[in-house]
Amino acid sequence: MLPDPHRTPQPTCQFRRHEFLARADEPMDCVYRIEEGWACQYRLLADGRRQIITLFLPGDYCEPQWLLQGRATLPIVALTRVRAVRLPLSRIHARGASEEDNVSSVLNAMVTLLKNREKWIFNLGRMTATERLCNLLCEIHARLKACNRVVQDRCAMPLTQYDMADLVGISPVHVNRVLQSLRAQGLVDLRARWMDVHDLAALQRLGEVGGDEATRLAA
Repeated sequence: MLPDPHRTPQPTCQFRRHEFLARADEPMDCVYRIEEGWACQYRLLADGRRQIITLFLPGDYCEPQWLLQGRATLPIVALTRVRAVRLPLSRIHARGASEEDNVSSVLNAMVTLLKNREKWIFNLGRMTATERLCNLLCEIHARLKACNRVVQDRCAMPLTQYDMADLVGISPVHVNRVLQSLRAQGLVDLRARWMDVHDLAALQRLGEVGGDEATRLAA
């Protein structure tokens, strides 16, 4: 992604893969803007089973709710190496309406995040495994395209099949079966931490991405 010429350079921080950006119930005096890398917010059951609640990609604020509550409710961990700008909450509140990373920007990101969680509640409750996984792949493709990280329908895909399983609520074995089927149909191919989408329209149909959602993902 090309740097924004109007954005003032700010100090960044680095996180290693599997390093925590925040732990549950930890006080937070900042919000991160992810520049490079992927992270996720998750919840664990007592037996170690994990549900990924939110996926943070380049360009996302992590975590916008911290602006209001000043505390992390759930842990957030880096899924890859992450480079992020640390935005102190006091500086966000002090920024004017025309400045970058102001209160309005972070609150808008919070609304988008909440809408996305509402969508995934529906997906997990009503969609089939194939529909959920196709919907996830379409969403990732659209979000990366929005920040100029898709080239000829090819984009990064560092998620493991275990990560995808924890996102869509099925087993890694089932994820593998669905991905093999999608590859056999010539729709998408995941290998070496990259995703090649060969037929986005067909993938969207399988993921029930249509109407308002298709418009939102394409924006």
